[in-house]
Amino acid sequence: MSNVSPIGVFDSGYGGLTVLKEIVNKLPSYDYIYLGDNARTPYGNRSFESVYEYTLQSVKWLLQKNCPLIILACNTASAKALRTIQQKDLPSLGHEKRVLGVIRPTSEVIGNYTKTNNVGILGTNGTVESKSYLLEIEKFFPDIKIYQHACPLWVPIVENNEYASPGTDYFIKKDVEELLNNSGKIDTILLACTHYPLLIDKIKKYIPKKIQLIAQGEIVAASLQDYLFRHPEIEIQCSKNRQLQFFTTDSTKDFDKHSKIFFGKKVNSIHVDL
Repeated sequence: MSNVSPIGVFDSGYGGLTVLKEIVNKLPSYDYIYLGDNARTPYGNRSFESVYEYTLQSVKWLLQKNCPLIILACNTASAKALRTIQQKDLPSLGHEKRVLGVIRPTSEVIGNYTKTNNVGILGTNGTVESKSYLLEIEKFFPDIKIYQHACPLWVPIVENNEYASPGTDYFIKKDVEELLNNSGKIDTILLACTHYPLLIDKIKKYIPKKIQLIAQGEIVAASLQDYLFRHPEIEIQCSKNRQLQFFTTDSTKDFDKHSKIFFGKKVNSIHVDL
């Protein structure tokens, strides 16, 4: 990909492919490079320090691949590492480059979905413990009441291709009920992890039909389109050859096998050591 300046998309594993899929659908002319840190996934139960260290390594790698813009398509990385990277590291790594996350774009619009101003959030331990959604949503919709619940087993379930198995229902039902027990007024649930869209069918079995589920892919894609429109100095740096490349820190065979489920198309990944 010489002389190519792709938009970088990073995730701790496969989940970010659900975001990349929507971004490519919305903005097909650009070049993209995806990096999955599958060797160290999941990030959700790791410390702030570890998530920051791993995310920074991945951002540096993507910058070396000439990415003018990087999307952290991982809620845990967005919650635990994004702000530090933006404020502390990026000025020395490349002040003309940009690193964005998935929490702010979602927080900016979540209030448009709820009528009761009661929103539930399902996420990893790391995302929930960071309270990032509480802080960000309050900036835009201070009247909304947020109820969070951590689902530490959901990512391993999806990563191990068990998302459709009957045994998964026990954990989905348990976590959804614990969230809904916080308030009978919840009318919107945000899936604050890019893995969770693969569990939507099972989640719907255990929530009232009046409650809407919000996945992040389309929201992030629309936000990126708006960002590029508002920042032509960044947009002009992004090459447009419709090229896609996929990299993983673990087995390419496993990555390619699982990626079709998340991305919807067959991919051919390349192994990389960070």
